[in-house]
Amino acid sequence: MLSVVIPVHNEEPSLLPLYDRLTAVLTSIGRPYEIIFVDDASTDRSFELLANLAETDPHLKVIRLRRNFGQTAALSAGFHEAQGEVIISLDGDLQHAPEDIPALLAKIDEGYDIASGWRKNRVDNALTRKLPSRIANWLMAKASGVNLHDFGTTFKAYRAEILKDVHLYGELHRFIPALASFYGAKIAEVPIQNIPRASGSSHYGLGRTMHVMFDIVTIKFLLSYFTRPMHFFGNLGLVGTLAGVAILGYLAAYKFATGNDIVIQHGPLMLAGGLLLLAGLMMFSTGLLGEVLMRTYFESQGRRIYAIREIRCHRERRVQGEPR
Repeated sequence: MLSVVIPVHNEEPSLLPLYDRLTAVLTSIGRPYEIIFVDDASTDRSFELLANLAETDPHLKVIRLRRNFGQTAALSAGFHEAQGEVIISLDGDLQHAPEDIPALLAKIDEGYDIASGWRKNRVDNALTRKLPSRIANWLMAKASGVNLHDFGTTFKAYRAEILKDVHLYGELHRFIPALASFYGAKIAEVPIQNIPRASGSSHYGLGRTMHVMFDIVTIKFLLSYFTRPMHFFGNLGLVGTLAGVAILGYLAAYKFATGNDIVIQHGPLMLAGGLLLLAGLMMFSTGLLGEVLMRTYFESQGRRIYAIREIRCHRERRVQGEPR
């Protein structure tokens, strides 16, 4: 079964054409399917239009959020509601062509866990969208070790079991492949069409670039140090502590050797040494607290730090009537 999850926020003009094209594509594929629209508190008639469609189409389900929680939350709500073994996500503004869905499914059928769309020929503004996106995608690929050209597009296909291990917060929906790589997901990239927006205005702009940079730092930490925070904070603490001890030791030796007043002659240096020492000790403490929190997190929720793809074992044949 296929589940198609579409977050919607003020996309009234695009919904009927999207629904018609999506239904035609999914019908031609020949698999059982469901379409889940998640209305993120639209202020136009998006929800009313979708609710009317749901009355006539048993494949359609509409979720309405209480307020505008953002695209990540809307996708998460749809993922939790989806019943399919394969989940496809795309935007509701018709910039993603439903006709590309079979290409994504083909990669899933080949054995990949995630088929990620790649807007190979982008039609966005070169300065405000293309260039920042290219830089962010390059940084994300380096930080995560996942070699994708396009992390930002919502148009992806997932095996449902992969999404169970990924918990979304903030604006991390664009980085699901990177988060899933923590659990060993096999990821493929599929070129998709990038269609100019037919109506309305984009909810993304140059101002979100810094938010993306912060998300990249978060992803790097989660992938590299989530289960061993002491390795991150401990290194910083070691550098700060050694630098502070070296500075203060030098000043102490200088004081005993010369008898000069180091507070007057080297006051700023002594202050820097003290601050580095304290900062180093604080980093060590933060690392220890992080280790305790991680153990509490995994043990209290019964979560595992690994993911099993499959288990095979030899089963001996038994003679009929032999007790098991």
